[in-house]
Amino acid sequence: MPAFEYVALANDGHSRSGRIEADDPIAAQRAIEAQGLVPTEVKPASTGGLLGTRIPAAQVLAFARSLGGLIAAGVPLSRALTVIERESKHPSAKAAWSAIHVRVRDGASLADAMAAQGKLFPPVFIAMVRAGEAGGFLELVLEQVADYLERSKELVGRVGAALIYPALLLIIAGGVVSFLLVWFIPRFATLFASFNRELPWLTQLIQQASNLLVHHGWIIILALVIAFFAGKAVLANPAGAAWWERVQLRLPGIGEVKATLARVRFCRMLGTLLKAGVPLMHALSVSREAIGNASLSSALLEAIERVRQGETLSNALAGMGAMLPPTALEALAVAENSGRLPQELLRLADTSERDLDRRLRTLVSLAEPILLLIMATLVGGIVIGMLLPIFDLWSAIK
Repeated sequence: MPAFEYVALANDGHSRSGRIEADDPIAAQRAIEAQGLVPTEVKPASTGGLLGTRIPAAQVLAFARSLGGLIAAGVPLSRALTVIERESKHPSAKAAWSAIHVRVRDGASLADAMAAQGKLFPPVFIAMVRAGEAGGFLELVLEQVADYLERSKELVGRVGAALIYPALLLIIAGGVVSFLLVWFIPRFATLFASFNRELPWLTQLIQQASNLLVHHGWIIILALVIAFFAGKAVLANPAGAAWWERVQLRLPGIGEVKATLARVRFCRMLGTLLKAGVPLMHALSVSREAIGNASLSSALLEAIERVRQGETLSNALAGMGAMLPPTALEALAVAENSGRLPQELLRLADTSERDLDRRLRTLVSLAEPILLLIMATLVGGIVIGMLLPIFDLWSAIK
């Protein structure tokens, strides 16, 4: 049975908090009132652990799949939510499905009930459900959004897998260089001081870096921590996030990958919605939320306004830059004229996804030798810098 945490007012006016088990939030509220308390807040209880009440993306995907299948089979929405809630084995997910069911039973739309769960559902998920409820094709939208979430998860997984090896190389290189500077170099300092000779410039540079890391390393660590949290604060601000995304789009290689990823998301979502019968303007607004890039999303907002004023979709999207290159725009223009726009958008999403895989493999194949070369250069430079004074002294002795 799901557990709920509550805050309530007692008869003496003092606030009380606690935990109670109930079938759903309404039952929990009634149980709290039965104790002579007035509940002011009732929410699903934390399941403990480091992740707290976090619900895995797989649970959200299963929710969409199951709900879409039940509705397509003719099961009423309230009954379908009851079945999903009963079958769920994840405590936090069970509590969330229960809360959604209660809101729907009380008259709220499914989209509003999902939106009340905070960040559990992606904005594009909620927007698609809202469109499906308004258009009367909720079961189709749920199936399509499940496919979209699954493909997006696979795409992000491939990107993450491609970055694992370069990231591992960076960590190893940083660890090796730090070890040499902190432990290896200081042990040569006393030896070099006894030479009573001017050290080569490379050796002096390495020793200065070692002294800085040994004696002022805490300052460097503190500066990195401050920079990390400052960067998070900047990215949390919409203007800062948009600036950083514009910078990423201009970076060689990375910008092409980001633009291609946005194209895959936009074309697949727009094609899916149009194929499901969603009107173009509504489909464009929902697809804009699926891009995942504030800079491109802002540019798309201008394109949507141009479509609203009567311009063709291909012409309105001409200012999207690398996200929609001229070849893609030409294909969309032909598809508009032939009435095959949804099919062409989905085809473009498939071809762009294959192009994204190719670009990722190219980037990784280039990153590996470059990182190995950097690591070898740093380690080799440190070793050579430490051996140069010894060679000079040996030459002087001979």
